[in-house]
Amino acid sequence: MDFMKRIVVDPKVMVGKPIIKGTRIPVDAILQRIADGMTVTEILEDYPQITESDVKAALEYSANIIRGEDIVPKIRGKHAASA
Repeated sequence: MDFMKRIVVDPKVMVGKPIIKGTRIPVDAILQRIADGMTVTEILEDYPQITESDVKAALEYSANIIRGEDIVPKIRGKHAASA
C-alpha cells in the first residue's frame, strides 16, 4: 500500500481533504483531471511537483475508499491525537 506514504490528511491543509504529501494538491483534483480525459503526462505538466507514483497513489487511495475498505491516511497536525 504505497499510497499510504503518499496521501495524507491534515486538518490545516485544504480543510482536511486527502492530498498528495508535501503539496496542497487534493486527490480529487487528480481524479477530476483523469475524468476530464487528461493523461498522466498532462497532469504532471500541470503539477510538476508531483510524480507518476503520486498520481497512481491517488487512484489507489480512491479505489480503496470506493471498495469500502476502511483506509484513511494518517492525520497530521497538532490536533491529530484528538481526531
